[in-house]
Amino acid sequence: MCPTNSNFLVKFINERFSNGSISFDILNVLQPDDDDIDLVGDETEEEKQVAEQRAVAAKASAKKKESGKSSVLLDVKPWDDETDMKKLEEVVCSTQIEGLFWVTKLVPVGYGIKKLQIMLTIVDDLVSVDDLIEESLTVEPCNEYVQSCDFVAFNKI
Repeated sequence: MCPTNSNFLVKFINERFSNGSISFDILNVLQPDDDDIDLVGDETEEEKQVAEQRAVAAKASAKKKESGKSSVLLDVKPWDDETDMKKLEEVVCSTQIEGLFWVTKLVPVGYGIKKLQIMLTIVDDLVSVDDLIEESLTVEPCNEYVQSCDFVAFNKI
């Protein structure tokens, strides 16, 4: 702002609005004190401490990262209607892996045939569903009872 304009403005305001006892000093309002602004960008001690605290908090949150869980619904289909479904359920659920939890249910398909529906809850870092099917459900003794396994649902928890 031009100093002549601001002086004119101060004179104008003082003449118009002052009653002699009150004087307006508009120059301080129009021209703020620029001593607090750091144009170079030097970090103060407080800013350094805050940056260090944020870095420590970021490291701590990275260490506490929990592995995700997933909910999987599988349909296990038997070879035929003469397959012993109780034995199939027993053989399938005999697989014990850390981070794997089973819940099973027999569901009728039609014409006296039932399928085994399995709800799995897995810890993603510990259990792979593909490995579970390939290494557990399609090898001896499961493959005597299991025709196929189908994914019905796969949800992250």
